[in-house]
Amino acid sequence: MVKGDSSTRTQTTHTLLIVDDERSLRFSIGEWARDAGLQPIEAASASEAFERLREKAADVVLLDLKLGDEDGLQVLKRLREDDPSRPVILLTGHGTVEHAVRATKLGAYDFMLKPPNLDHLGVVVERALEHARLRGEVQHYRQGVAGPPAVIGESEGLRRALQRLEKAARSSSATVLLRGETGAGKEIMARYLHAHSPRANGPFIDLNCSAIPEQLLESMLFGHEKGAFTDAKHFRKGLFDLANGGTLFLDEIGEMSPQLQSKLLRVLESRSFRRVGGHSDVSVDVRVVAATHRDLEREVKAGRFREDLFFRLNVVVVEMPPLRERVEDLAPLARHFIERFCAELGRPPARLRPEAQRALESYRWPGNVRELKNVIERVLLLEVEGDEIRREDLPPEMTGQADASSGGELPQPFPPGVVRPLAEIERLAIQHALSVCGQNKTRAAQLLGISRQTLRTKLKEYSLPDDNEDATD
Repeated sequence: MVKGDSSTRTQTTHTLLIVDDERSLRFSIGEWARDAGLQPIEAASASEAFERLREKAADVVLLDLKLGDEDGLQVLKRLREDDPSRPVILLTGHGTVEHAVRATKLGAYDFMLKPPNLDHLGVVVERALEHARLRGEVQHYRQGVAGPPAVIGESEGLRRALQRLEKAARSSSATVLLRGETGAGKEIMARYLHAHSPRANGPFIDLNCSAIPEQLLESMLFGHEKGAFTDAKHFRKGLFDLANGGTLFLDEIGEMSPQLQSKLLRVLESRSFRRVGGHSDVSVDVRVVAATHRDLEREVKAGRFREDLFFRLNVVVVEMPPLRERVEDLAPLARHFIERFCAELGRPPARLRPEAQRALESYRWPGNVRELKNVIERVLLLEVEGDEIRREDLPPEMTGQADASSGGELPQPFPPGVVRPLAEIERLAIQHALSVCGQNKTRAAQLLGISRQTLRTKLKEYSLPDDNEDATD
């Protein structure tokens, strides 16, 4: 019955939280749940119920309408605020139409009289689990991430990477480390792995570790209890909670602080963690996929990355080749982005002229696929009037015009008769500052009047090279 949907392909047991102040009823429903293949958790009060939920996520809640002096409808409201996707089934010994209507308005999945008929309860729980699964799938489709992501290209390097990912996908737990330059497509590789794994029906959660301040990263990963720190006004789940049963993709893992590296290692080894300000461990079933553009072996030798965490992440390694080594993939990728942005801009499809394609193929692409995507979008938005992308529509650095007009220097920000977009001016300012400072990002950020982290975010936004190490002054 509710012993698990075979199509899910994971071995996760569904958890039933039973909230009732009658011990005998909790016991009998708990015994029934175990026989039905569910994992029961018991709570005698609202406070105990929320404590249990902090320790372990529940798939379905069975809630008594009257918990001593507590109002079950208020508890229902709090449960729905905490997690609207989790179905709650109300139990009552004195059911009325008014109670049923109020419970339905507050989001209860169903309403049953006590003591419940266990056969009927099994049917209701099974339907509630299926309802929650279908809601999750609908949300998945609405977010545009349903099904395997489109991987464009036929190069040998890309084929090798996909073959390794497909082999790694046979395991639902093996940690995978994706290596490659910034913008090479490591996130889409992580999504590809998830979509071809036994966890495909579970959530895919991604986080860029370099984009979050260190003080917030721990709370984002593990969640926090109310009052754990100054701004912690409410209990909040972390990404490990949200990714339970699925995949958590940690991009730029090399930017994580040593303290958080230690906590991540504990999760990988014990499959449990402790929320910020919490006093009990929370168990999770999550596959971690990490990515980095840095040489982690060198980081380990320099003492900036934990050796034990490196070995724990380095179970399956997949190298994503840079775009300059996948020249045969460039034309299909460009066509893909052209079709996409033409559709978004509501304009007729454009084609890439042969001389423009040759110019793209001869460029080094330091920002890889992300840079190509940005270039195509900018060209279609600002340069192309007809249905063709010409060589002269491309940025000067791709056609040699920058070198010819300025002796190899950066383009002039304000050439006569030309108005450049603000984003392009900002990009030129950053390139100029780095050039003046000998690629020392700390000094360049000071001269630009921004933080070093903001500068690194801008480098990624404009697909500029970022080795995350300052050149010496």
